[in-house]
Amino acid sequence: MAEEWCLIESDPGVFTELIKGFGVDGLSVEELWSLDESTFQELKPCHGLVFLFKWQSSEGSAGSVVQDDRLDKIFFAKQMIKNACATQAIISVLLNAQHPDVHVGPILREFKDFTASFDPADKGLAMTNSLELKRVHNSFTRQQMFDFDDSLLPKEKDSYHFVAYVPIDGRLYELDGLKEGPIDLGKCDPQDWLLTAKVVLDQRMQSFTTEEIHFNLLAVVTDRRVVYQKRILDLQDQVERAATKMGLVMSNEAMDDDGDLPSDPEALQAIIDAGDDETRDLEVKLKNEDLKHEHYKLENIRRRHNYLPLIMEVLKLLSKRGQLTGLVDKACKKKEERRAAKEKKTTDTV
Repeated sequence: MAEEWCLIESDPGVFTELIKGFGVDGLSVEELWSLDESTFQELKPCHGLVFLFKWQSSEGSAGSVVQDDRLDKIFFAKQMIKNACATQAIISVLLNAQHPDVHVGPILREFKDFTASFDPADKGLAMTNSLELKRVHNSFTRQQMFDFDDSLLPKEKDSYHFVAYVPIDGRLYELDGLKEGPIDLGKCDPQDWLLTAKVVLDQRMQSFTTEEIHFNLLAVVTDRRVVYQKRILDLQDQVERAATKMGLVMSNEAMDDDGDLPSDPEALQAIIDAGDDETRDLEVKLKNEDLKHEHYKLENIRRRHNYLPLIMEVLKLLSKRGQLTGLVDKACKKKEERRAAKEKKTTDTV
């Protein structure tokens, strides 16, 4: 029997490190707080979306299940074990991405080659039993001091699920390991496929009850630092060429034809000033990205750290001082007050 896979937190820092753990460089994960067009423009190039939602057995599909020879090109694996959907969604994006920025590395390339002739169920079994993929996924296992009996949990406990949205050859697909195959959601513009995904996601979220707000949307994108650095280099080249041409124009010297630059000194100066201004803005963004990734690193260290020995020592110390029982009673009282306030608010609303 396959070893259990841990629950994965829907967090951009966690997913960014998962991608790196799978041997993929130059990509990161961004959390989306809105579906407006300006947000999508900021994300380009975006290689896929990962959507977290409350799973409902009665939910239908927005498109049709792919059953033709497209299955030979689309990587799709059935989910064969509990809690693997986060890694499965990320891998579905990585192994179907068609952008030159995506270099999957040896771990995923060898896995894709090994499973190329497998059907979706066997692909899912291969993923479940891959020691390397499981090791990376379970690196985010939370430390526990006690084992809990799942039979004591509420039977109506909510279940949450990750699925992927990926553009492939001008069509948008939903890749959900709990479905029978890839879901074809229709045509999309390869350059602006997020606009098609927006419509699909809007419809999907509206299908839930008005009280259901537990959604999370993550985008797999080219690392913003790579994008900013490339743009800075392009701007520096443009400013240097404009400055060189400015010098030649002002001195009336002969010059090579530089068709994309004007010959008017004022226009050349405007290009230089605009390039310098944009470069400064990008350097600020680059610094903020470095700080963000340092924060991701720190948060992931904290997630993996075992705080249980410290907690137990604090509890023993409080008990020894005779303070533990009072603090527990106080916490229980606060919990009861919050529950009562919540019930009162619900009653007043009705």
